[in-house]
Amino acid sequence: MEPKFLVEVKVSDKPFKVDKDALEAVKGVVKGKMLSRMKKEYVDCPLEGGPVAFLSCFVCVSHIRRVKGVVHCAGTERRTRE
Repeated sequence: MEPKFLVEVKVSDKPFKVDKDALEAVKGVVKGKMLSRMKKEYVDCPLEGGPVAFLSCFVCVSHIRRVKGVVHCAGTERRTRE
């Protein structure tokens, strides 16, 4: 899949609010220190038009991969994977 957008991951001082659906989706994959670090990360989502918590981006259907602090986004639609 070819990325349409390359979005930089940024770090905030305070944790972002994350949807319960997103937390449930990553529950078995990410734990502990990594989860708390990921809650403080955010991206300027091209589909949403503003800052979005990285965990919400991570479970989005448009999320392809994250490489060296850059998210590759397909740019198709903004919804949670099932």
